[in-house]
Amino acid sequence: MSSEYLPGLAGVPATKSNISSIDGEKGILAYRGYNIKELAEKSTFEETALLLLDGRLPLQHELDDFDRQLRSERRLKYKIRSIMKNLPTSGHPMEMLQTAVASLGMFYGGEEVLSDGIDGNDIDYIHSMSVKIISRMATIVAMWEHVRNGYDPIEPRSDLSHAANFLYMLDGKDPDPLAVKVMDACLVLHAEHTINASTFAAMVCSSTLASPFLVIAAAIGTLAGPLHGGANQRVVEMLQKIGRPEKAKAWLDQQLAENKVIWGMGHREYKTKDPRAIVLQKLMVEWGEKQGNLSPQFETALKLEELCEDALGPKGVYPNVDYYSGILYTEMGIAPDQFTPIFAISRVAGWLTHWREQLSDNRIFRPTQIYTGEGARAYTEMSRR
Repeated sequence: MSSEYLPGLAGVPATKSNISSIDGEKGILAYRGYNIKELAEKSTFEETALLLLDGRLPLQHELDDFDRQLRSERRLKYKIRSIMKNLPTSGHPMEMLQTAVASLGMFYGGEEVLSDGIDGNDIDYIHSMSVKIISRMATIVAMWEHVRNGYDPIEPRSDLSHAANFLYMLDGKDPDPLAVKVMDACLVLHAEHTINASTFAAMVCSSTLASPFLVIAAAIGTLAGPLHGGANQRVVEMLQKIGRPEKAKAWLDQQLAENKVIWGMGHREYKTKDPRAIVLQKLMVEWGEKQGNLSPQFETALKLEELCEDALGPKGVYPNVDYYSGILYTEMGIAPDQFTPIFAISRVAGWLTHWREQLSDNRIFRPTQIYTGEGARAYTEMSRR
C-alpha cells in the first residue's frame, strides 16, 4: 500500500461512481452521460434531479409524479420557523441553512431506518428523504430572506415549478418567465460536479450511516467556504471593487504582481473554460438583451476575462462556474450572501445521489496519515517543566 502523501488528496480516487464525469481537457461535464450544456438548454431542475437520483431520464408520468411530490413537501412546520426567527439576523445565510437542515431530522424523522444498517436497497426510504430535503431546502433559503428582515415568510405555492416557486417566495411576485428560465438553468448547472469537497464531506458522513439531514448539513458547511461555493459572492465583490471595464487592467496587474486570488478564475478539474460558465455567460447576454443593455458589472467581467485570457490562459486558468453566476443573481435582485445558499439548493440533488450511491456499497471512510510529531517521550511532572 502506498504511503505517499498528496496534499488535498489531489488525484487520489476516493470511490467508484457512475453519477457524473468531467473531461477537463475538452471542458465537458456530463450527468449520467448527458452533456450539461444540453441539459441546461432542454431539461428542467426537476427532471435533472430525477435523472441524477434514478440514473436515467424519466418517463413523463414518472417526472409528473416526482414534481407532484416536490410540490407537496414545500411547507415547513412552524417550530422550524421559530428556530430561524431566533437566529441572529447578522449571521450568514449558509450558517442558518446548515442549522435549519440539521434540525429537520428532529421534526420529520426517518433516521431510525439507518440504525438498522440500511444496505441501500430501501429505495422508498431513500427517495422519500430525497424529496423532503430537496423541496424544503429551497423553502428555507427563500424564507430566510424575509425572516432576517423582520417579516413573516411568504407561503410556498403548489402551482409553480421548483425554480418559479423559489423566486416567488423571495419577493411575493409572479416571477418573470426569463428569470424562471435563468434560475432553472442555474439549478441544473450546479446540481452535480463529481467528488468535490462538499460531496466528499457528504460521502464521509454518509459512510457512518448518519441521518440524511446531517449528511446534507455536513455538505452545506463545506460548501460555505470561499474556496468552494462561497467564491460566487467574492466574484461580485471583486467586480464591484474594480468598478468599470477601463479599470480592470490596472487592477489585474496589481493582483498578479502581489500574487493575489482572481476570484472565479481557474478550476482544478478544467484546463479550459468551465462549460457551466459558457452557459451562464450566454444567459447573461440574453438577460441583457431583454433589459436593453448589458450591466456595467457584466461589461467589467467580460473585460477582465479578456485580460485574464492573455495573462492566465497559457497556464490553463479560465473562468469557472462562479464567475458569471453571481452577476446573474445580482441582476435578478438577489442579495449577494444568498448566492451560495442557491448553490446549495441545487447541489443537494447531487449530494443526495452520492448519499444513495454510498449506501449501496457502504464502507466507512477511514484514511490513514503520515505522523510527523515527536517520538516516544516520558511525562514530565508540572514542578519540573
